[in-house]
Amino acid sequence: MPRQARIDAPGALHHIIARGIERGRIFRDDQDRNDFILRLGQLVQESQTQCLAWALIPNHFHLLLKTGNVPIATLMRRLLTGYAINHNRRYRRSGHLFQNRYKSILCQQDIYLKELVRYIHLNPLRAGLVDNMEALDRYHFAGHGYIMGKINNTWQSINEVLSYFSEDKTDARRKYRKYVTKGLEAGRQPSLTGGGLIRSAGGWEAVRSQRKAGVFQKSDERILGDDDFVKTVLSAAQEELNNRYSLVAKGVQLDDIVAAVSCLLSIPRNAMTEPSKERTVVKGRSLVCYWAVRELGMSMTAVAEALKVGVSTVSNAVKKGETIAKGEGLLLGDVLNVKI
Repeated sequence: MPRQARIDAPGALHHIIARGIERGRIFRDDQDRNDFILRLGQLVQESQTQCLAWALIPNHFHLLLKTGNVPIATLMRRLLTGYAINHNRRYRRSGHLFQNRYKSILCQQDIYLKELVRYIHLNPLRAGLVDNMEALDRYHFAGHGYIMGKINNTWQSINEVLSYFSEDKTDARRKYRKYVTKGLEAGRQPSLTGGGLIRSAGGWEAVRSQRKAGVFQKSDERILGDDDFVKTVLSAAQEELNNRYSLVAKGVQLDDIVAAVSCLLSIPRNAMTEPSKERTVVKGRSLVCYWAVRELGMSMTAVAEALKVGVSTVSNAVKKGETIAKGEGLLLGDVLNVKI
């Protein structure tokens, strides 16, 4: 059965789980863990991705990320590849370190954010890596201690999590810790990591009751949320997919977008591939990058090679291009004079 595409968008909340191949250890000691944390911190800051919760277990890890100016898939590819290369070099091993595909679950923030933060941060305690909540408060390899203010870092989105508990930081930390501690009573919660319909509906008993009543919810393994949320996400994803297929079917390529933007802004085509900070050229390059990546479905690497710029430049241009296009009401179909 073919793999389903990742679902993502700026501001989307993802629960990510990655495991070692054949359940093998991916973190053998603190040096491994510190290397991973350093890479994670650098990447989330560079990409303006928010990291709301995280935990490192010897053979897997959990992240709760909110998409910034690069897709989560791009961030994860850089994180896993960079860590695996360094890990293999250190231990003089070869081959894959991680399972072929990490799990990424798009989550409904208003319903599940607090629950996911608690679930992720209790993992070290449930795995026996720490003995009690006091030890978890000071555990360096999960996000809980940083939220509690016992340890410091510069990249974790601590304030957003605390804002769910109180406007006063001291009071928020007290309520947050009480909430996390209460989660120990719930035990493990597989509904937060698998089974799209089951987790969206609240368990098998809820599913059975709804089916008896003639109620059937929309579900998807990649999404954690209620029926309306799942439908909205899938509808938006399908609309984007349809647009891409429509463009590709009409033979639209990057050169066509460059030509259309060149005509729109009255700038030479070759200006897009030459170093320039001229305002109109930067605007044109931003629109080209945005439409090529978001609507034509090209990878940032491919766009970077074509425009002779770095991938980070394309990443920033995509975000800027989106702001320009939406702010000025520019639609690629209109610019290309192609009915999408």
